[in-house]
Amino acid sequence: MFDWANQPYNTLLLTFIFAPYFTSYVAPDPVSGQAMWGWMLAISGLLTAAFAPILGSIADNAGHKRKWILLWSVLYVIGSAGLWLAVPEADQDRVLLILIFFAIGMLGLEYGSVFTNAILPSLGKRDEWGRISGTGWAMGYIGGLLSLAFMLLVLAENDDGVTLLGTPPPFGLDTDAREGTRAVGPFSALWYIIFVIPFFLWVKEPPTPHKRPGAIRKGLTDLMASLRALPKRRSLFAFLGGSLFYRDGLNGIYAFGGIYAAGVLGWSIIEIGVFGILAAAVGAVACWIGGKFDARFGPKPVIVACILLLILVCILIISMDRTMVLFMPVAPGSNLPDVTFYLCGALIGVGGGVLQASSRTMMVRQSNPERMTEGFGLYALSGKVLSFAAPGLIALATTVTGSQRLGVTPLILLFALGLVLLLWVRPEGEPDFTCERPSAP
Repeated sequence: MFDWANQPYNTLLLTFIFAPYFTSYVAPDPVSGQAMWGWMLAISGLLTAAFAPILGSIADNAGHKRKWILLWSVLYVIGSAGLWLAVPEADQDRVLLILIFFAIGMLGLEYGSVFTNAILPSLGKRDEWGRISGTGWAMGYIGGLLSLAFMLLVLAENDDGVTLLGTPPPFGLDTDAREGTRAVGPFSALWYIIFVIPFFLWVKEPPTPHKRPGAIRKGLTDLMASLRALPKRRSLFAFLGGSLFYRDGLNGIYAFGGIYAAGVLGWSIIEIGVFGILAAAVGAVACWIGGKFDARFGPKPVIVACILLLILVCILIISMDRTMVLFMPVAPGSNLPDVTFYLCGALIGVGGGVLQASSRTMMVRQSNPERMTEGFGLYALSGKVLSFAAPGLIALATTVTGSQRLGVTPLILLFALGLVLLLWVRPEGEPDFTCERPSAP
């Protein structure tokens, strides 16, 4: 249910509704909007990378992860609710404030995931981790699908002022001020508040000691020891390095897919939302099936297959715009580019969701069970230490070429580097780590 609760930030805000709305209606123009969005994601990623492993190590010593998760939940809600301020054609100060609110919510999302992922090993036996992770990610996709459908049917207005149902947004929302679309921020906050309740009520932490004096100091000491030992943990080191690249590439697809559709193909917010519904629906089924493959064959072959699929998707995206598909010209007015991009959306749903679910399982296998939160802090670090790479490279490539289509080219390199580093990853993890968590006394 935590995956269900927090998914709208990824689905509605990061990918399909708010990001393309910001670049197309709030920023001065789509190209500068994509560049500003890229720099904002890069900065928030650096903040996550800097503090996630430190906070995780401290939490392993202090205990009581649920209290930490409550703090990150507050950041999530404040950040998403603040996006209501994103009026069309906002002035420079307002644009900066909007980007700050988005970054605050992103930090809440990322830190919250570190602490909840660390609870995964306590929810089942080793051979159940893949199924649990895949099912959780499938639930997240379903939550994203339903929240996206509600936004499109009820709130998000098209340029003609009506929603997908053909009616204006309810509650007297001003369509000229795009209040229906802007409501995606407060709606995401409310969704989280409601659906995170089952997590806090029913998900129990593994037995942890009460807060010990000096937990902060000991946490920092343990973290430094873990970092110094990383090069000796060849499998863990290779996995963190590989995931550093391929997850950054995936984040780039998520962050700029909707922006690409708006700027290159000229899609409306409604059309981008339908694209998101397709990706979420296919992704939910794929995650559930992928979890079963993970449980049977292990996460590594599943991860490799997903990376190869996402490289194919990137090539398809770069090879198309309104005038061509696979670098071959199409007739004016042809809907082939639209159909091809819908196909890309389905493949992103499959590859992206299963990749993240199996990566979560792989991290559990690679981590020391006694330092699981610290492990997922390092996992967040590996996912964010170069988080500026994808948005930064996309922003740079977009600025240099003046083309949104060519701007996504660096993603292929990121996926390829991640694939190479996986060669050194042991599927069963480090041999000196105990895989089963000890029973409670």
